[in-house]
Amino acid sequence: MNPEEAIRVLLRHIGEDPDREGLRDTPARAVKAWLEWTRGYAEDPAKILTRTFGDVGDYDQMIIVRDIRVESTCEHHLAPIIGSAWVGYIPRQGEDGKVSVVGLSKIPRAVEALAKRLQVQERLTAQVANAIEAALDPLGVAVVIRATHHCMCTRGVHQTSAAMTTSAMRGVFRTEAEARAEFERAAQLTNNLRERALLLARAQACG
Repeated sequence: MNPEEAIRVLLRHIGEDPDREGLRDTPARAVKAWLEWTRGYAEDPAKILTRTFGDVGDYDQMIIVRDIRVESTCEHHLAPIIGSAWVGYIPRQGEDGKVSVVGLSKIPRAVEALAKRLQVQERLTAQVANAIEAALDPLGVAVVIRATHHCMCTRGVHQTSAAMTTSAMRGVFRTEAEARAEFERAAQLTNNLRERALLLARAQACG
């Protein structure tokens, strides 16, 4: 069965007529949309993170990318997962005394490559941390994802204001409380800014 026919079967299953005017082109549109929603299967986060540069002077402190848009699909109900990611790492100094950092756009692209698949948030969070750790060998990696799951806010318990937070800490972020606290402060994950971020994610997902 080709994918468009599968969509037609689903439309008939829910009581629709796939041959009526408004639905004639829906199977083709749906297949195209699903290829976009799951395009991460064709992308390799390791390759995305391969290109680094070392001309950063003496900088060897934390690097954080905030408010990365996360758009994924729940593998249990095929419903959207919408939220934000905060990613930080501390580059490691090489034998030549230099550090290697990755280009600013590469971390959001790696997050997207892993998110644009059928996912659960816990696994996605760990995969982002693992990919950065494997590619850059930093002193530490910190990843926090907050997201609203449409499988919970548009069906079932209909908890439109509920959001899920997951974190993955590697290296010094796991072993040193001070490093972890610095990440949370620098990423503005505390106090009122935390609440604003949550409210924004909820509004985007279920508004």
